[in-house]
Amino acid sequence: MRMAILGIGICCGCGNGVEALRSALQTGRVAPQEVCLERNGEADRFPTYRSSVEELSEFIPKRALRRIDHFSRMTLLGACLALKDADLLEADRSRTGVVIATGYGTLKTTFDFLDSYLDFGYACSSPTHFSNSVHNAAAAHVSMQFKATAPSLTVTQFEMSVASALLTAQLWLAEGRVDRVLFGAIDEYCEVLRYCRQQFFTDGEQGPIQPFSFDQQSAVVGEGAVFLVLTKAQEYAPYGYIDSVRLGNHLVNAVELPQDDMLIVGADGHKECGRYYAQLLKGREATAYAPLFGSFPTAAGFDLAVAALSLADRTRYPNPAVNGCANDAAEAAGRQFSDEKISCLKFGPGGDYGLIRLSL
Repeated sequence: MRMAILGIGICCGCGNGVEALRSALQTGRVAPQEVCLERNGEADRFPTYRSSVEELSEFIPKRALRRIDHFSRMTLLGACLALKDADLLEADRSRTGVVIATGYGTLKTTFDFLDSYLDFGYACSSPTHFSNSVHNAAAAHVSMQFKATAPSLTVTQFEMSVASALLTAQLWLAEGRVDRVLFGAIDEYCEVLRYCRQQFFTDGEQGPIQPFSFDQQSAVVGEGAVFLVLTKAQEYAPYGYIDSVRLGNHLVNAVELPQDDMLIVGADGHKECGRYYAQLLKGREATAYAPLFGSFPTAAGFDLAVAALSLADRTRYPNPAVNGCANDAAEAAGRQFSDEKISCLKFGPGGDYGLIRLSL
């Protein structure tokens, strides 16, 4: 069943909202922030793509956000921006479902809760951190703030979370359980994640991200939230349609790519996943937008937003610049197209893949 995309909301390292994403695609450059951590008396400096949630207070009173953590604030901001983009902020949402994809969930809050448990014991561990650390907490915040009383669900399958959650959204719409779905993809940065990645990848986390250097580890950690407002296919869909969603394993049943589609790959500088892209592409033209928002499990949701915006703008945006040099010969403004299909491909480290196809 085709799903129409009525609105997009985005909160990530390239900024907030559709216009920020469009500007990043046009310029092809987003510089990561430098973070400094003190460890054993030495300063550890590294790049990250961080999200700002200050804009959330324009939609929700600050008092209502007092006990809500950063992960849920990113979630709420992405949902607000998507509803605003679809002109549904004032609409009845009693039959709007909420489906959220996340690879790691509320990392920082989870570790903060564990710290409180280790420091103060079971009886005095933080109840606020505990309640926000539950995986479905962010979806619950969205449902409560927007009075979306239809089903809500959080799906976690690491790099395959986006495709898996989209299949759930598609099923709900097909069964008539909901009239609309607020679909979101969210992951956050925390210092524990940075430490773990540094242990695994050492200097490979310094960037810049080079998506098509498949034999090199160049991932830079990022975070963000992206939301799409989805309905059953209808006459007018400003951002096109999601035609199909496929999950599989390339080692068991090799991916068959549509030959005529524009191809967006989720290559984000991870060497372990890069080898599958290298095997499959073999000179085929593809684009990868990870240098605009960073590396994290649900970045496939951001590729999906780029694909939807490309359809809306009738523009094939070029690969972002790396080290000041563009990855392809496309003009900075992008190449125009009139009737295009786009496939978004994401590989996991074990050969798992998600393939999402969109069209006008």
